[in-house]
Amino acid sequence: MKIYLTLLLGCIFANMSSAQFVNFTKEGKQIVRLDNAGNAVDSHDGKLAYFNSVYYLYGTSYDCGFEWQNKKAAFCGFKAYSSKDLKHWKDEGFLFDANTDKWQCRCNGATYGCFRPHVVYNKKTKKYVLWINSYDNTSGYHVLVSDKPIGPFKEMAEPKLAINAGLPPGLNNGDHDVFVDDNGTAYLAYTDWKTRGSIVIEKLSDDYLTGTGEYVKSVTSGATEAPGLFKRKGIYYVLYSDPNCGYCGGTGTSYKTASSPLGPWSEAKKINDNSCGGQPSFVSVLKYNADTLYVYGSDLWNNGAKNESLANYFWTPLSFDEEGNILAIDCSNKSADRFVTEDTSNEKIYSLKCDIANNVQHMQSFTVKSSGKLEDIVIPLFKNNHPNENLIFEVYKTGTNNFPSEESLFRMSIDSNILGWSAKNIVIHPNVQVNKNDHYAFVLRSDATLGSYGFVYHIIKHNFSEKESISKDGGKTYSQEPQQSLKFSLHVNE
Repeated sequence: MKIYLTLLLGCIFANMSSAQFVNFTKEGKQIVRLDNAGNAVDSHDGKLAYFNSVYYLYGTSYDCGFEWQNKKAAFCGFKAYSSKDLKHWKDEGFLFDANTDKWQCRCNGATYGCFRPHVVYNKKTKKYVLWINSYDNTSGYHVLVSDKPIGPFKEMAEPKLAINAGLPPGLNNGDHDVFVDDNGTAYLAYTDWKTRGSIVIEKLSDDYLTGTGEYVKSVTSGATEAPGLFKRKGIYYVLYSDPNCGYCGGTGTSYKTASSPLGPWSEAKKINDNSCGGQPSFVSVLKYNADTLYVYGSDLWNNGAKNESLANYFWTPLSFDEEGNILAIDCSNKSADRFVTEDTSNEKIYSLKCDIANNVQHMQSFTVKSSGKLEDIVIPLFKNNHPNENLIFEVYKTGTNNFPSEESLFRMSIDSNILGWSAKNIVIHPNVQVNKNDHYAFVLRSDATLGSYGFVYHIIKHNFSEKESISKDGGKTYSQEPQQSLKFSLHVNE
């Protein structure tokens, strides 16, 4: 992911290091984070963590087609990704098997759903403890443990909390965060829906599996959610959504401070009006070389879509003044506390586009470097909103203008059921003869009148042999999209 940094919005840097978070392209579009295999990172409304010198991203998967409030939508489960540098991510799979009747009944689209996987480590029990939010029981949470940060996690007894105890299962307690203090004491910050969204902080048991009944309520007065609790230089902070606004296009971030997790808490201060286009999700305290980073995460909800597979995070280190006040979050990251980094001008920044349907087609040109059989083309693809026709993939030989000059060399219908809602590599085997330095192109099209298909693309500068074009009239005419190329790779067997 390298591009000249002066052209980017949302580049975040760590002191004298190669770490950087890129959130937006220079046009302000959300980027897509890809894992080491080239698939889109499918992990939402979760949290970053740091265990044994490795970074972990935990989140909710949407790839199977989960849609909030769609009663027919399945629950996809919770995923983990690991990284050594906060940049290159390995898919570590699911935290536990969600394809059971029990978990589907708890979490599928016929329920309020299950969200916000947060993992902490308990030094006393030597267990990793996972808290998730659900609405099938009284407490609003399930707790699971594992010997490893990536699981598999095993469910423990339902936790008991002081707030809303004894009520029937339902919309009792919501978005939460688990915080472990320096002395090993853990606290749960959570949303009380019975008071219209006030924040509660409760001390947890020594094993972190349940509440103790020692708590402070009404940290906020209501209409808030999604707390993130952390400590810096003896000051405790709680950030939260102000007002609460799940699955929306942007809401404020405010915070309060205290000298103890159980308060008393200060008056609120707002540090951003729209959370950079999303909703605050977490603050993670991470070690990076000799530095401690307080990384703020905002869920960049995809314009209120009930499936968030196309949405990303906004990540940035928080900055503080000498008195410990959090400075306003600049969504373009043009703050004075800007870190330096090595030159990263050769990496690519990727985004998503999803409009292949009916008359809209996309064509990608390419030139092969050797003669032989074009055995494989690998391209990350996805679907959205249940397309009612398959995706068609075709290979053509082209003229000097990079447009098809003859009948297709290869045609394949890609079954909609093969594709997920998150972009993943699809391997296609044309097995057609190609000649060195000749020009070719592949076309992606569909007759779908409902739903659409999408791809991953990046901005190019000078490679004119790999251009992407769009047709809006069913392939009768194409126009090049400036300096844009689909992400793909190919293999020619000489």
